[in-house]
Amino acid sequence: MENILSIFIRSIFVDNMVFAFFFGMCSYIAVSKTVKTAMGLGIAVIFVMLITVPVNYLLLKYVLSPGALSWISPEYAHIDLDFLRYIVFIAVIASIVQLVEMIIERFAPALYNQLGIFLPLIAVNCAIMGASLFLPEREYANIGEAATFAFGSGIGWWLAIIMMAAIREKITYSNVPLPLKGVGITFIITGLMGIAFMSFLGIQI
Repeated sequence: MENILSIFIRSIFVDNMVFAFFFGMCSYIAVSKTVKTAMGLGIAVIFVMLITVPVNYLLLKYVLSPGALSWISPEYAHIDLDFLRYIVFIAVIASIVQLVEMIIERFAPALYNQLGIFLPLIAVNCAIMGASLFLPEREYANIGEAATFAFGSGIGWWLAIIMMAAIREKITYSNVPLPLKGVGITFIITGLMGIAFMSFLGIQI
């Protein structure tokens, strides 16, 4: 239980996808203009990440890794399908994103119209792909730990975009220098928030 809690807290604050690795910056910058759209996209990213990372974990452990097919028969222990890792991960992510897009279009058409092109672009959100590619490096013991990492990473990305959207709504009425308006001031604020999140590096769980 302590390990699960540690993974969850670290994936939100210490290993935040935006502030620690700068993953998913394209949609983070583009959709963080209002809290409403940022909230919708953030929830969609959490949902996609919570499904894709555990699925990719199972595929990596039981299909793609060297010797992973030995559970079928000892004859297949020498097979290494690791070269298919990237294309399989991308296919899983794209499939889940398509499902999320259809659900949002069906049940929240207003949000679907507001997100526009950035909804299908979740498929190429490097925060989701990055979370899947961290799996071999971190060697999680079971699918529960992988799912916890996915949920925490999604929460971390959602928290980052919500915070940025709230700040950008406020600075709309601020006297921002003309050359820094828009993307410029957003990058500066992101850098300052990244520095602030570095204070969580001392967390020991």
